[in-house]
Amino acid sequence: MIKTIIVDDEPLALDVLETYIEQIPDLELVKRCNNALEANEFLTKNDDVDLMFLDIEMPKLGGLEFLKILNDPPYIVITTAYPNYAVEGFELNVLDYMLKPISLERFMKSVNKIREKLKVKADTSNGGQENNAEDYIFVKSDKKFIRIHYADIKYIEGLKDYVIIRTRDSRVIALQTMKSLEKKLPTDSFIRVHRSYIININFIDAVVGNTVEMTEEGKLKMIPVGKNYKDDLVKIIEEKRL
Repeated sequence: MIKTIIVDDEPLALDVLETYIEQIPDLELVKRCNNALEANEFLTKNDDVDLMFLDIEMPKLGGLEFLKILNDPPYIVITTAYPNYAVEGFELNVLDYMLKPISLERFMKSVNKIREKLKVKADTSNGGQENNAEDYIFVKSDKKFIRIHYADIKYIEGLKDYVIIRTRDSRVIALQTMKSLEKKLPTDSFIRVHRSYIININFIDAVVGNTVEMTEEGKLKMIPVGKNYKDDLVKIIEEKRL
């Protein structure tokens, strides 16, 4: 199921999207939000949301401003009556931009895009072939694109709109979200262990309780393991245990 939330200050718009969602078997509406502040609170407590339909013109906090403060957003589909925000929306990596009034046909076209994205992600997770096509990634840092080999990355830490990529011998700060970066990393080496951390399992020294220990510049680095991620880490450890 594709877990979905709607964010719009217009009750009618919420009702229309909810009606459409109810007609799609693999969509599950988990929350209706009347404003961005309510959505932010929900996303903070629920990190398994796959998709958000988001209005732009809302009181207190607009949709695009909301996107800019999100650390790790789900896939985003903009729903608005204003076409002039399209460029800025796509610069924020939204998946689709739908103009109101939204027809069921247009809605289903957007859902198909989501399905394709999630399918690629699932195929990658199962086989890792998509991610392993190359052994490096380019990230933008300090007005230039830096190539970093996957094998050199020890862990990645998320800080609001930025990530810190810690390698064997350097630290790179990049304007990137954790979720977008996670999709590009090879799943046979990297695992999310916390909302703010992705680690390379090849650099794990030890796992103690809810903490992963690594060596960083000759010192002990302790990385927290979130309760929602611990089972996946334990599974990997069990697979590699003698």
